[in-house]
Amino acid sequence: MRSWGKSISLLKQSINELNHFIVENEKEARRFIKKINPEKDQSLLQLFQLNKHTPAEAIQGYLDPCLNGKNMGLISDAGCPGIADPGADIIRMANRMNIKVKPLVGPSSILLAMMASGLNGQNFAFNGYLPIDRSQRKKVIKNLESKSKKMNQSQIFMETPYRNEKLLEDLKMVLSPETQLCIACELTQKSEWIKTMPVKIWKKIKVSLHKKPAIFIIHQEA
Repeated sequence: MRSWGKSISLLKQSINELNHFIVENEKEARRFIKKINPEKDQSLLQLFQLNKHTPAEAIQGYLDPCLNGKNMGLISDAGCPGIADPGADIIRMANRMNIKVKPLVGPSSILLAMMASGLNGQNFAFNGYLPIDRSQRKKVIKNLESKSKKMNQSQIFMETPYRNEKLLEDLKMVLSPETQLCIACELTQKSEWIKTMPVKIWKKIKVSLHKKPAIFIIHQEA
């Protein structure tokens, strides 16, 4: 708890000292900054938007404030910057330009899900988003299950929230009945729920995942 309190204090201090931020969504970023530091004068903020729709050429000048001696912050809408996040592009650019990158402790949905899953926290892999094409997705799911069994490795992946329920349908269809499936939904929210059960149990219940951020983890024992 002392470590977490120290992290929050450092976050507040950083936001108080910075006026330049690279963000996924300007409205969400301003709301976050106001929540952390209500006294911050938002008229001083200079925000540069970086998300999956931002053209690569548009970010070339985003780090100019750093080159001019200003510190900058990178804010993700959810999770950790650079982890399953477009922020990785700007971090890679900063490293190439020899600009110091300082990570701050914050919630990662990937690690939070793994922590609460009861699956193999000693050996796991994050696989990002699975293919959109259904036939390809089923093939990848089966390959991940085989890899889990062969390596005793928990396999973590995610999906765009509005496609969660289609993914769950495929998991129920493709995975073996005894394979463990963890679904961690709306992490850190009041509506958060996390369940780990064999696929044969998931097949018997109905859950609503539509448009709800979720992490999926599978593990099959050897």
